[in-house]
Amino acid sequence: VLPACLLLGLLLLAPALSAQHERGLVINLDIGELCLQSAQCKSGCCHRVNGLSLARCVAKAAESQECSPKSIYGVYYKCPCERGLICDADKTIVGSITNRDFGVCKDPQD
Repeated sequence: VLPACLLLGLLLLAPALSAQHERGLVINLDIGELCLQSAQCKSGCCHRVNGLSLARCVAKAAESQECSPKSIYGVYYKCPCERGLICDADKTIVGSITNRDFGVCKDPQD
């Protein structure tokens, strides 16, 4: 009887474990979900409005939108640009420490 119960438990648990890899509680988070680091988000941007707000996953910045250069902190006030765009920002040491070195997303071909 014990092996049958164990087998039934494993069969019921298998779909839950495979679904966890698709989305998960810690990584592969969707837009709007709470995050601590951009690496957790499918979009690659964990954004907060200010220093006291909770960070959430949001889409990366599109062309002509405000952006931040990629940083080591992993949480942004302005998201990095979408793939293929560059963030034209004044990259200073002070701006990078205070996370205030914002710019605008541009196509490098222009």
